[in-house]
Amino acid sequence: MPDLNVPVTPDDHAQGNPSARITLVEYGDYQCPYCAKAHVIVRQLQDCFGEDLRFVYRNFPLTELHPEAAAAAETAEFAGSQGPFWDVHDALYENQALLGLPLYAEIFRQLGLSRMDLQQALVGGACDPKIEADIEGGLRSGVEGTPTFFINGHRYQGDSDLASLAAAIETLRRSAGTH
Repeated sequence: MPDLNVPVTPDDHAQGNPSARITLVEYGDYQCPYCAKAHVIVRQLQDCFGEDLRFVYRNFPLTELHPEAAAAAETAEFAGSQGPFWDVHDALYENQALLGLPLYAEIFRQLGLSRMDLQQALVGGACDPKIEADIEGGLRSGVEGTPTFFINGHRYQGDSDLASLAAAIETLRRSAGTH
């Protein structure tokens, strides 16, 4: 079972307590229907485990299967360069059926971000190096599909439903002495 070969750094998009005992890393694709389901489950896990869980999201767009995945990842990364990564991340998953430039522009409008700057970033590939680094790190860690989870650096091999992920996290939390 491969481990996470690229450790979590301050350059990652992370939510939650930076010193949490449990770190859940997801390699995801904004157009993947399984990732959209996982998005809801991760939110539930965050509610359940609170300060004991830190969540990290990394891009792994499967462009051969999902033609909007790369542009959606670029949109989220460009937003992240200006601050509101998580707002855009959430909006992309919550509106997955509408992925495309009109949605990206509307999200940026709602957040008060420049739609023109977004269009230039998408055309120029401004965020490609970050996404490529995520993909490369995923490949080095054995990621082949999405969503792929790592818990405290170890690949999670179980089902991606709430009960299974929660049980795996709870087992680690108990072994770490946090109840």
